[in-house]
This record gives sequence, structure tokens and C-alpha cells, in this order.
Amino acid sequence: MGEQPVLLEVRDRVATITMNRPEARNALSRELLELLPRLMQQAEDDDAVDVLVLTGTDPAFTAGLDLKQVSEGVLIDTDSEAGVRKPFPELTKPLIGAVNGVAVTGGFELALCCDLLIASENARFADTHARVGVQPGWGLTVLLPQAIGVRRARELSLSGRFLDAATAYDWGLVNRVVPHAELMPTTYALAASIVDNDQAGVRRILRTYAENTAEQAAWENEAAAGWQWKHDQFSPEKVAERRAGIQARGRAQTSG
Repeated sequence: MGEQPVLLEVRDRVATITMNRPEARNALSRELLELLPRLMQQAEDDDAVDVLVLTGTDPAFTAGLDLKQVSEGVLIDTDSEAGVRKPFPELTKPLIGAVNGVAVTGGFELALCCDLLIASENARFADTHARVGVQPGWGLTVLLPQAIGVRRARELSLSGRFLDAATAYDWGLVNRVVPHAELMPTTYALAASIVDNDQAGVRRILRTYAENTAEQAAWENEAAAGWQWKHDQFSPEKVAERRAGIQARGRAQTSG
């Protein structure tokens, strides 16, 4: 058997959770999305862990939903008729995203769900939901405007264009940008400074921030819109067509 699609390592009270499908740019397969929350919950429940770090095996953070699986009819649930469905379990411990490469669509949403973001100079962000023909389901329409403002958020979602690391920093999306080789050392240094504090106080402050920015009605509206779209407009065949178009554009850009 090959390596697991998600890896967990605990060291110095920091749990590093790594999306590990580098051959597919860490695309979010059904298997990855089943394992990711389980390992996060394991880290949350571990008394030897104070801080979680989420990253990807180079060269990508994650390219988003595994469109190959979706186009083949594999069920990958990212929304729920019952209401809000988030990609992570409810965490009381800080979660730092170490964005080492592209974070696209669902991958962008994973990054947005982190409490803090450290970006490699190689990081790039894009919301291509409209290109793929799916709708946000993990809080993008709530968290992205919180980070960069609603007009810039609309621009990214409507255009599907990539945002480079430097601009992401200028716009307030990420806490800092560092050379690629310094990404994990910088992330662990930040994690260590959090570990060094009173953990009950850290978790109460984190909870207060979460309560103050919850916007529950907005999350519920996104969930309802995504569910309705899935049943009215979505099909594996349409995803396959759009995936082929995206690949064709990529080949054209490479050959040009």
C-alpha cells in the first residue's frame, strides 16, 4: 500500500497535518477528506498538542476538489441538506495554515478556515468554483470577505484569477510571506510562541474571536445555496466537461 493521503506528526506540542497526494497536487479525494478531519480530531484530543499546523506535500497546498473523481461519479460530499458543513471538526486549539503552493477552490477554503496563514513565496490562491460549476460550501463567501473585503472577494470569485503571495499579504489574506525554504521553520517558530503562553487563555481568546466573527446566518445561506445548486445545476458530466476545458487552457498557456 502507498502512503496515506494525510499524515500526522506530533513534536514539541505541535501537530503537523500534511495533505499527501503530491502526484495529484494534493487534490481533495474522498479518501483524503475522510481522513483529514479524523486526524485533526485526534490532534485536538491529544493532551500533548497545543497547536495544529496544516500544510501540503510540495509542490502544492491543495489544488482543490479531486475533479477526476467527481467526473467519474465518485461521491465527495462537501455540503449537507441539514445545513452548515465545515471541512474541519470544531477545534479549541489554534490552527496555522502553512501554504506551500497553490490553494485552489476547496483548497482555498481549507486555508481560509485556518486561524493564521503563513505563505511561501510560491503560494498562490484562486477561487475557481464558477469555472468548475460548483458552489462554495466551506465558508468561502463568509471568510474571504472577512479577510480581504467584499469587493476584492467578488473579484476573485467572479474572475477565477490567481492571487500571488505578495498580493495576498498586501490584501490581508495571509499573516506573512517567507522564502519557500523558511516556510516551516517560520511556522514552527510562531507555533512555539503560542505554545509558550497559558493554553487556557489562548483557547478562550480564540473562542472569543470565533464567536465575534461567526456570522452564522451567512454560513447557513451559503450552505443552502450550495445544496440547491447541486440539485438543480450539478452533474458529473458537466464537471468532466469543465475539467477538460480547464486542462485545455492550461496546456495552451504552457505551450505559449
